[in-house]
Amino acid sequence: MAVFTPVSIEELIPWLSRYDVGQAQEIKGISSGIENSNFFVTTDQGEYVLTLFEKLTAQELPYYLNLMYHLAKHNIRVASPIPDRDGGILGTLCGKPAALVTKLDGNWQERPSPTHCAQVGEMMAKMHLAGKDYSLFQPNLRGLSWWQETMPQVIGYLSEENAAFLQEEVALQDAFSRTDSYGRLPFGPVHADLFRNNVMFDGERLSGFFDFYFAGNDTWLFDVAVAVNDWCIRLDTGEFDDARLTAFLEAYQRVRSFTADEDAAWQTILRAAALRFWISRLYDFYLPRSAEMLTPHDPTHFERILRLRAASTASLSL
Repeated sequence: MAVFTPVSIEELIPWLSRYDVGQAQEIKGISSGIENSNFFVTTDQGEYVLTLFEKLTAQELPYYLNLMYHLAKHNIRVASPIPDRDGGILGTLCGKPAALVTKLDGNWQERPSPTHCAQVGEMMAKMHLAGKDYSLFQPNLRGLSWWQETMPQVIGYLSEENAAFLQEEVALQDAFSRTDSYGRLPFGPVHADLFRNNVMFDGERLSGFFDFYFAGNDTWLFDVAVAVNDWCIRLDTGEFDDARLTAFLEAYQRVRSFTADEDAAWQTILRAAALRFWISRLYDFYLPRSAEMLTPHDPTHFERILRLRAASTASLSL
């Protein structure tokens, strides 16, 4: 999250009058993240989150917003869009598509424990199963084709060694995506960005997932890999913390068992998850957009994780 488009309280008040959420009292920009303009909105009835979409169009947004709404109706703990009085969940504010969503209680966990990881793993598995009957389809827009399109834009900023490594990893994922075993991996709507700061805990209880605006249809295993590459690592080294990783995977498997194809693909998909964020962080670091509140993430973090995953073996312990 960030603020690319400022919104004043004077601009908010008439826009918010379409919703049954009370009178606007305060609007405050949210600094974390890198894609949209986000704000905490306080009214005389409660607190909400307002998002102005900077890249996604009004034609693309129904996939994301309706997915959140669908999951909430299936008892998955997620931030959910709030309909206006006409039943719409997407509007326009300051010339940008905009949505108001519920604000989850609590805070995100900077230093998660195995207990936190287990709750995230369990809820992710439930989310995957709940998404099976979601009617809309959209590919993961930050998937392989995006990596291939973006690599030429960032590779010139890299050392010769890192440029070669990046090309090799993209080629490996391209080859794997063409295999029969990849085609057999369970597939459906995924969050695709479930980092620590996209999950809220109220005390020790998971209160919900949010920021679904990188969601798309992909392998469920990719979603798991993205999550454990953040939730279950030591941030200073990128290495897995075995207790947290075991807690996450075991909790997930109590809801949905991994397949033999998923076990065989695990290391490759862990590499794919690290590669996706290395490329996106390279792009955001070297080709940043202007924003009032934005600090690009250091891309070397995911380069390190990718090198670790490429050099190791991994199993889902089937």
